Amino acid sequence: MRRVVFNQKGGVGKSTITCNLAAIAAERGERTLLVDLDPQGNSSRYLLGAAPNEPGAAEFFETTLKFSMRTPSTADFIVATPWEGLHLMAASPLLDELHGKLESRYKIFKLRDALAELSEDYDAVWIDTPPALNFYTRSALIAAERCLIPFDCDDFSRRALYGLLESVKEIQADHNADLEVEGIVVNQFQPRASLPQRTVQELIDEGLPVLQPYLSASVKIKESHELSRPMIHLDPRHKLSLEFGALYDVLA
Repeated sequence: MRRVVFNQKGGVGKSTITCNLAAIAAERGERTLLVDLDPQGNSSRYLLGAAPNEPGAAEFFETTLKFSMRTPSTADFIVATPWEGLHLMAASPLLDELHGKLESRYKIFKLRDALAELSEDYDAVWIDTPPALNFYTRSALIAAERCLIPFDCDDFSRRALYGLLESVKEIQADHNADLEVEGIVVNQFQPRASLPQRTVQELIDEGLPVLQPYLSASVKIKESHELSRPMIHLDPRHKLSLEFGALYDVLA
C-alpha cells in the first residue's frame, strides 16, 4: 500500500505522523519505505538523526532530467535507517532548486513509475510532502493509493481542509482515479478543551472521514524529535505510542 500524508498548511504534524506510522509498519514486520519530498527534510532527520550523505529524492528526480545509457535503479537512492525493515528516500534542499525544471518538463509521473518498480521490494510506502500543493505533492498524490490528512484542531486548519479536499478530487479526476482519501488524522488533540472537541465534531457531522483514535498533544513527541527516535522505539508504552499503534491498526 502506498500512502501520502498531505496538508497544504504547515505545522500540522505531517512528518511526525508519517514517520511514526512508518516505524510501526516496520516494527510489525512490513518491508517499509518512507519517501521524504519536503525540502526541509524533517522526516529524514527524524529517522537518521542528521542530514544524509547518500543520494536521495533530489538525486532521483535529477536523473529524470538527464538522458543516460545506464539509468540508475530507484534502489540506488534509498538508504537504511537504524530501524529494521524501515528504509528512506531522503530529502534535501536541492529539491527546491530542481522544482521549476521538473515542473516545466512534466516529470510528474516519475515517482509513480519508480514506486511501481519497487512494488516487489516493499509492503508499505509512506510519502511525506511539503506544506504546499506543488510539483512534489502532486507527484506523491499521483503515485499513492491512499491519502491521510493531518488536522490540528484550529480554525485555520479547518478552512484549509476544504480546499485541500478539492485538490485531491482534481488529482483523482485528472491523474489517479485509484486515489482515496483514507481519513483525517486529528493531531495534538486536547480532550478537555472545548474548541478541539467542537471543531472535530463539526467535521464528523459534515460526514468527513475523521479517523479515531485522535493523537494527543504531548511534550514527549518533542523528545522523540530531538533524539531521532520514533515513539515506538522511544517509549512503546507511552499514551501517544499506543495511539499511533491503534491508528495504524485502523488503517491496516
